[in-house]
Amino acid sequence: MTLTADITETYLHFTEDGRVDPVPVSESFWSELAAGKSPGLDRGRLMSAFTFAESWAVWERHPAGEELVMLLSGAATLVLEEAGQMREVAVRTPGAYVLVPRNVWHTVRTEVPTTMLFLTPGAGTEHRPVEA
Repeated sequence: MTLTADITETYLHFTEDGRVDPVPVSESFWSELAAGKSPGLDRGRLMSAFTFAESWAVWERHPAGEELVMLLSGAATLVLEEAGQMREVAVRTPGAYVLVPRNVWHTVRTEVPTTMLFLTPGAGTEHRPVEA
């Protein structure tokens, strides 16, 4: 089967057995995922992309593996908390990417409309609020 779609509207789940399954996206996708309503996405990796124009209100980390974060448009700064130190990585060119190490807390800052692509290991993902 050949699938042609927009990654901002249909995410892709890369399974451990080598399959790639399309995942339709709705307004409630992320809240449902956080509520445990898609346990199958905990295995393998989820490719997603979305657009935002403000800094994230949360930190996240992925104990199951590294996360690929790639800039598609706009500009952003990834902030990584490593060994108690903050490291900022600016991504300004479409196609530029950061490999966020396993289990490293990270967030994104931006002030312009920005679209990023993510390839994320889902199992055990954690979130915490960004303190003002």
